[in-house]
Amino acid sequence: MSVDVVVPTIGRPSLATLLAALSAGEGPLPGRIVLVDDRRDATRPLLPGGAPSRLAFRVSVLRGGGVGPAGARNVGWRASTAAFIAFVDDDVVPDGDWLARLADDIAAMPPDVAGSQGRLRVPLPGGRRPTDWQRNVAGLETARWATADMVYRRAALTAVGGFDERFPRAYREDADLALRVLRTGASLVSGARTAAHPVRPADRWVSVRLQAGNADDALMRVIHGAGWRERAGVPRGRRSRHLIVSVAAALALGALLARRPRLATASALAWLAGTVELAWARIAPGPRTRDEVESMLLTSAVLPLAATIHWIAGWLRVARARRRTRVRPRAVLLDRDGTLVIDVPYNGDPSRVSIVPGAREAVARLRAAGMPLAVVSNQSGVARGLITSAQVAAVNGRVEELVGPLGPWFVCVHGPDDACGCRKPAPGMVLAAAAALGVRPENCVLIGDTGADVDAARAAGARAVLVPNAVTRAEEIARAPEVAADLHEAVSRVLGDAR
Repeated sequence: MSVDVVVPTIGRPSLATLLAALSAGEGPLPGRIVLVDDRRDATRPLLPGGAPSRLAFRVSVLRGGGVGPAGARNVGWRASTAAFIAFVDDDVVPDGDWLARLADDIAAMPPDVAGSQGRLRVPLPGGRRPTDWQRNVAGLETARWATADMVYRRAALTAVGGFDERFPRAYREDADLALRVLRTGASLVSGARTAAHPVRPADRWVSVRLQAGNADDALMRVIHGAGWRERAGVPRGRRSRHLIVSVAAALALGALLARRPRLATASALAWLAGTVELAWARIAPGPRTRDEVESMLLTSAVLPLAATIHWIAGWLRVARARRRTRVRPRAVLLDRDGTLVIDVPYNGDPSRVSIVPGAREAVARLRAAGMPLAVVSNQSGVARGLITSAQVAAVNGRVEELVGPLGPWFVCVHGPDDACGCRKPAPGMVLAAAAALGVRPENCVLIGDTGADVDAARAAGARAVLVPNAVTRAEEIARAPEVAADLHEAVSRVLGDAR
């Protein structure tokens, strides 16, 4: 078994508890424990007391730099070369036999199973009912595919490009990943390992802050369609009621400013009724202490409005992204094999280069429009020892002889297990090309033929247009934001004259 553990962290004290539990646990230790320090300010030591001695040579710390849980997990698994990646949150406490059961869970995964979910247990206080916050955290016990304890095959992560970094917060990034993995035809199962997820302290306004997650639901709807909640096992919640209560509050304020007292009174009463109903729905199952009741009354007064504002903001963000696809970019990045030339695997012979029909004309249109160009190409044949860097350069030269000048070339010669930051779907080459052309990544578009091209563009914040060919997988086509029938249509989309 080859497994690494990836832990995104913001330096909570619970991280030391997690590492202590892994050190004391029964079973084979993972090859590496990769801690991704996602603090924006990482001047303080992540582990002031150091890692437990049993783990000292297995723990490595990488910088996330505040990219969020999706980006931090991508940093972690892409730095790993293990066949399996176990994602664990820094506030989880694995049971004593977690490592042994992790090994058993992985051994029991047939080739068509891409991931296995651990079983979380949320300890709740005895002798009284749980608070609203405690009930919220307890939902992790039944959450589907939560990466608080989830192991994936590295090949499955590579196939879908890992986590979508457009999800800046927790809760939706793991559901999105699972749905994309399932769409490849693979399966996800529940394992036998168990871990505790204690309820960390929180102030009374935590429920209001959590409403920011409503912004991500718009992106989930766009990516996965109307039925994404059912497929991901996510409850529908109270969004419709929150919207009605928010409208009532807005009407009350508007009517008051317009000096329409009857409408203002009626709207205010509607808002009050909705607020009281929400507050009681949260108070009734709880401990009903004075502090809890006060917290529920205060937060219920603003929670519907917060949820609605974030939900609208999410759709506005989606709309801005869609508008961006209609605006001409400032630079075009092109994949080589399968996009500009017929793909000959690990080709080191310039005489075997054949351009894709219409490629010369399509590139000429870009040049005529004054569009800066660059090429971004994975060439793992160098790492595999099948071709040399000199042969890659010779083939690239032949491509330019046939197609014309293409601007700077960016080539990744690493293999899929080298954990580099340049090999697509990682964003390294896209970022480097944008910098070389003097434009921001979000003002670039990458045209390619695989999901790795699309994911590299997304990870860098660039636009992507997929031009499928015979080897492009159906699931790659299904999840691409833009698909063109051929290079000519892709260029038309880029230049804004597609019909």
